Amino acid sequence: MGDIVKKILAKPIQLADQVTKAADEATSFKQECAELKSKTEKLAALLRQAARASSELYERPTRRIIDETEQVLDKALALVLKCRGNALMKRVFTLNPSAAFRKVSSHLENSVGDVSWLLRVSAGEAGGEYLGGLPPIAANEPILCLIWEQIAVLHTGSPEERSDAAASLVSLASGSQRYGKLIIEEGGVGPLLKLLKEGKSEGQENAARAVGLLGRDPESVEHMIHVGACSVLAKILKEGPMKVQGVVAWAVSELAANYPKSQDLFAQHKMVTLLVGHLAFETVEEHSKYAIVSKKPTSIHALVVASSNTNNNNLRKHNLHHDAEIPTRIPHPFGEGPRNLHRVITSTIAMHAANKQGNETNQNNQSKSNGVGNDGKLGNNNQNHQRNYSHSGINMKGRDLEDPGTKSYMKEMAARALWQLAKGNSPICRSITESRALLCFAVLLEKGTEAVQYNSAMAVMEITAVAEKDPELRKSAFKPNSPACKAVVDQVVKIIEKADSDSILLIPCIKTIGNLARTFKATETRMIGPLVRLLDEREAEVTREASIALAKFACTENYLHVDHAKAIISAGGAKHLIQLVYFGEEMVKIPALLLLSYIAMHVPDSDELAQAEVLGVIEWASKQSFVAHNQTLEALLLDSKSKLELYQSRGPRGSHQLHLHH
Repeated sequence: MGDIVKKILAKPIQLADQVTKAADEATSFKQECAELKSKTEKLAALLRQAARASSELYERPTRRIIDETEQVLDKALALVLKCRGNALMKRVFTLNPSAAFRKVSSHLENSVGDVSWLLRVSAGEAGGEYLGGLPPIAANEPILCLIWEQIAVLHTGSPEERSDAAASLVSLASGSQRYGKLIIEEGGVGPLLKLLKEGKSEGQENAARAVGLLGRDPESVEHMIHVGACSVLAKILKEGPMKVQGVVAWAVSELAANYPKSQDLFAQHKMVTLLVGHLAFETVEEHSKYAIVSKKPTSIHALVVASSNTNNNNLRKHNLHHDAEIPTRIPHPFGEGPRNLHRVITSTIAMHAANKQGNETNQNNQSKSNGVGNDGKLGNNNQNHQRNYSHSGINMKGRDLEDPGTKSYMKEMAARALWQLAKGNSPICRSITESRALLCFAVLLEKGTEAVQYNSAMAVMEITAVAEKDPELRKSAFKPNSPACKAVVDQVVKIIEKADSDSILLIPCIKTIGNLARTFKATETRMIGPLVRLLDEREAEVTREASIALAKFACTENYLHVDHAKAIISAGGAKHLIQLVYFGEEMVKIPALLLLSYIAMHVPDSDELAQAEVLGVIEWASKQSFVAHNQTLEALLLDSKSKLELYQSRGPRGSHQLHLHH
């Protein structure tokens, strides 16, 4: 950059010398010209000082200040040239020469102040008579100069000064999106990333927070990616201090949320693997994939590992059908905890180890002689020192000594980042579901803090939303007999059963069950009852989401729609839906009517529907204005009405009769 700055400075230095020479040749207004000469010489000295320090100057303000200085010197030269012994020039001279001299003199003073400020903030030199504060150029845009000053400190300051400068930029960016844009335009991202990569812990935190705040729109995120944000963020997630890693995970979540196209770029830098590793730390023990609890198997996991040379299919069958008969003794990550959830987690890890045993035997034998598992983790013989080794590529040294608040924040932000990375992205969702993440989410939904639970619930919701539209992902990750899937569903159903409308977890959990509607067997109806009970909920948004979720069970696209529709009726869904169609809020009426229409269409011979006079409800609804412009609903109402008419009369409640006789 030094050569560029020297070229920028060359012309104003040349102009300053010309002003000095022309002032010496003045034949009129000699005193005024002498004053201009004095100020121009000061300015020329500062410009030459800047040229000597050109490699250290911050380019953005340098360009702006030198451009204005050049314009001032042009005006000064034009003015002093008129004072030379030329009769024609004297005749065209301004009518008020004193005002012209005062104006140019003031501009020269401002330029001296601007260049002095530039030297001070960029090169740490106290040039000229400038004593500090904002330069004269800041009069019209003080925030811009404040940004320049903080970015200059990021380039040249001590570690503490750079940390404070990053904190100042955080304050500016959080207060105004426009200021954030200015920070990016003025070249602030590069030095922030450098501080994040090389600074001390506090400075790294401030830099990471600034990066997250600056990425508020696609253009800003794209700019940060182009200057190397992905590799720096990944490096910190791999080996930085945990407090910094938590803020970095938050920044990743912000960038991914505001620029979805960045998801794949983050994935290419192994962000998903690193984030899952943070999520799994002290949630699902990595070394348990290889650990044998004792010579005599005392748990299903130990039994699986000890009998790894048996037929894998028989082993898998044994895990699925007999896990309740063998008590597990591996401690729950959060204490004793519910045995069912831990049994599912243990079973899944054991199955994973057994499936890979054939391919990994030689590697395990070799690495166990060194006390290390085949993926670089310690085996059971050294498990007390496991945290000193890599955990999904993460440097684990000293992490167990972090305070609980830091660990919880790390999990919270890792879950948040995975939530934003998973949104609408099938490959990333597949990577997440093929890892230990679903097991982690199941544990965290049960035992995490409220913020960790919420981010976990949102991540599961987004993953299942993608699986709903991606048959391959749905079949691979959410098979009915998948222990990981079962663990997540168990926790989600428990939250729905609590039916706490004030809980921030309720709606994402309702959506998750709706997203998985096609994965449940006809006999698995345990989630239907809790969802039906939510139809009687006072919160309109909860009722609406429950109606939408149940409609995914009863819709024609669901292969088991008849069985699910019968289950909804058996749970008392019809009476709630009728009340919602008649008296529900506007946002609830259409989802409730849609669900009622599916049920009526698929189970038109239901006694419960006849007793509830659903046919009359559908006829009434067909004439309402809120249906008039919804062609899909109109067609569905017509189909359900025609099927109901085949089976049910319009007689009094309870006196329905069959129109079809066999």
